[in-house]
Amino acid sequence: MSARNALLAAPPYAVERAIKSLGFNIKTARIRRNLTRSDVAEKIGVNRRVVADAENGKPSTAIAVYVGLLWALDLVDQLSPVADPAKDAEGSALALARAPSKVRKAEILDNDF
Repeated sequence: MSARNALLAAPPYAVERAIKSLGFNIKTARIRRNLTRSDVAEKIGVNRRVVADAENGKPSTAIAVYVGLLWALDLVDQLSPVADPAKDAEGSALALARAPSKVRKAEILDNDF
């Protein structure tokens, strides 16, 4: 099967490692809860092969599957801090660099003609 885009065909190493790590973590959580792939697949409405793909870090697996698995394992709250703007040091620095260095006083318009 050919990938639909370059990211799926050959993801950057960091992306591939992150997906594989997430899949491994999900698998570990499932096993610790003594749940089968079929158990969690049924709970999120997919087949067990989709769960296996996610656990193996298959890049084409939809993010909804990963989030659904986290929900099924009662771990979805751990997703909230991902990309939190308050923790984005680079984004904050860039926004600060674009901020105006001076503030102009707003002109007050009057109704005198």
